Amino acid sequence: MPSTTWADAHGLCTFVDASPSPFHVCATVSMLLTGNGFTELRETDSWPGEPGRYFLVRGGSLIAWSTEGVGRTAPFRIVGGHTDSPNLRVKQHPDLSSAGWQLVGLEPYGGAWLNSWLDRDLGISGRLSVRAGNAVEEKLVRVDEPILRVPQLAIHLSEDRKGVHLDPQRHLNAVWGVGPERRPFIDFVADRAEVPADAVLGWELMTHDLAPSTLVGTEQDLVSAPRLDNQGTCYAGTQALLAAAENPGDHVPVLALFDHEEVGSMSDRGAFSDLLSTVLERIVLGRGGGREEFLQTMAGSICASGDMAHATHPNYPDRHEPAHHIAVNGGPVLKVNQNLRYATDAAGAGAFALACDQAGVPLQRYVHRADLPCGSTIGPITASRTGLSTVDVGAAQLGMHSSRELMGARDVRAYSDALAAFLTPTA
Repeated sequence: MPSTTWADAHGLCTFVDASPSPFHVCATVSMLLTGNGFTELRETDSWPGEPGRYFLVRGGSLIAWSTEGVGRTAPFRIVGGHTDSPNLRVKQHPDLSSAGWQLVGLEPYGGAWLNSWLDRDLGISGRLSVRAGNAVEEKLVRVDEPILRVPQLAIHLSEDRKGVHLDPQRHLNAVWGVGPERRPFIDFVADRAEVPADAVLGWELMTHDLAPSTLVGTEQDLVSAPRLDNQGTCYAGTQALLAAAENPGDHVPVLALFDHEEVGSMSDRGAFSDLLSTVLERIVLGRGGGREEFLQTMAGSICASGDMAHATHPNYPDRHEPAHHIAVNGGPVLKVNQNLRYATDAAGAGAFALACDQAGVPLQRYVHRADLPCGSTIGPITASRTGLSTVDVGAAQLGMHSSRELMGARDVRAYSDALAAFLTPTA
């Protein structure tokens, strides 16, 4: 495998391991951006009018852009994605006990493949809202210790020795000890976050698999990691934006990473919010334009909605459209659905196909089986909320929505290169 491919695949592993929650994704991306000359802005402040590299964070969402070396009326080229992944999250009253076991109450977030979370050593991550005098501050927390485990039922106790149907209310609580009742779980988390337990006012806490991301296979040509959907795009999109900032073209490159895609995007920081439209308008206003200039700019802009794609499964090839084989390490994937579960149309397909050609990477085209329900992305939401021409793309993987997923190591670099070419198309 070429050394650059190794570097990108290992870079993705490092990125994922540093980012167990959407809030940590934003922190990881922020660190990469700041190290490459980007300045963080606050939505409540006045923004600078001069060209530069900027980003903002709203909870678990992040938008970054560069106006360096770009004309004042340049349209936007946007790479979108999402920071959240299906998992098990901590309930508001998490402390439970049963049959002498001490439990932490968990519930599924998004379309988690529940059986993949059983019998795994789990840590905790997320954020706390903490009292600071008469104000409330945010505190990131991450516990990389094997403190939780959701136990599988023994095969001898199942009715037909084929397993059990997992009830999300009864079967997903995690054990974290036995014997007498222990201190409240949130007190334990507060201690690890180094804040007083009585100062914790709220939390968004989730479990994460503690096994590190790694390259697997005899040729190490596969990436085994949690949260590839959709941190594969978060990483590739960040690398693409950094490359575009160093090689400005005729468009303003933008990276838009949203939280809550896995549960419908209906939040203050999801793709259904005003976050992207507001930021894009403020970029135009800050550069001396008005409402008319903003609308003109939007009409000439385009968004690539990046989300991971289904590789053809070797054990279940019949679950895939037979004329659309998708291979790992086969290059980026263009996703098309005639019922608009993906936003791709002919114009968007042409723009991304041209980007792949300019990047020198192969392009694959995905269509879902017509007799199976198709998932969706932020693409249709972004297109309908902003009026932006939008194309849905991704990188191929197996095990989507599992606690552990698999993608091609070579695809990491190919995906990044394709997105970089999309952000800065050549004439």
